[in-house]
Amino acid sequence: MAASYTNKNLAAVEDSAPRFGLGESQEARFANAALETEQTGLSYHRLKAGKRQGFAHRHEEAEEVYVVISGSGRVKLDGDIVELERLDAVRVSPDVTRSFEAGDEGLELLAFGPRRADDRGEIVQGWWVDES
Repeated sequence: MAASYTNKNLAAVEDSAPRFGLGESQEARFANAALETEQTGLSYHRLKAGKRQGFAHRHEEAEEVYVVISGSGRVKLDGDIVELERLDAVRVSPDVTRSFEAGDEGLELLAFGPRRADDRGEIVQGWWVDES
């Protein structure tokens, strides 16, 4: 069992994006292990100015909440595109495909959801494409 509390600076959590060839456009820091969470999932994401996440994803059962902590941008949720700014919070149902895009000053957000080893999400490549 974890200690009664854990304190960790999210900048000290490993950036997973370079491992997957996404380091040029974003950072992705998954803090569950570092925080020793038992039930809560937390990740920190930073998209560089004008960049879009390298892929979309969805879950079978895990609902997520995303909170913009700085910058602005957009999120595509199935067929809808929603403008985002600082302190916007977006709740996303499990089966909704989602992906984020940064505005001119970049986009930093926190993602919260249940910690579930059995539902890490389904990756959807090439999902958000610009129409010609």
